[in-house]
Amino acid sequence: MEGAFLNGQLLIAMPGIGDPRFERSLILVCAHDHDHAMGLAVNRPVEGLTLSELLERLEIETTAALEDDAVLIGGPVEVERGFVLHTDDYHAAHSLDVQGGLALSTTREVLEAMGSHNGRPRRAVLALGYAGWGAGQLEREIRENVWLTVEADEALVFDGDHGSKWTRALAKLRIDPKFLSAEGGRA
Repeated sequence: MEGAFLNGQLLIAMPGIGDPRFERSLILVCAHDHDHAMGLAVNRPVEGLTLSELLERLEIETTAALEDDAVLIGGPVEVERGFVLHTDDYHAAHSLDVQGGLALSTTREVLEAMGSHNGRPRRAVLALGYAGWGAGQLEREIRENVWLTVEADEALVFDGDHGSKWTRALAKLRIDPKFLSAEGGRA
């Protein structure tokens, strides 16, 4: 993996990951370089919290009819901070291009855009917190069979069927989860 960065790829947690915060997680890698990696879990909704409720709590006026989109647990780091993963048709001054037609924004401006009719991203999801790795940590975890990687697609990232995303990501690799073991090995 030397020199290969995973921006825009999905990490699929392997059984036996050993950390309940990541069991059956599907994480979109938003930034990855020699010094660090950062991603958002896209299949772990915050129980009992919708986007419309959160925007109301933040006193952000909404003019668009919002679906009851779940707010996601993006990861265990900075859980009080919101990250909006969205299609790159919306771009603010401080948006980070993720790759594959996706971008990441952290400003109130993107939340206001999500609640309005005009200028909103075609698809977006709000996550609280993120997953982070230090230099070489993610690469080591992949070598140790903690994560599989797969190409991201909009359905896996944005649709609301969070319960099936992990299995659907494995299916993209033609892997049936019932054949996965929590035990790793080397040939």
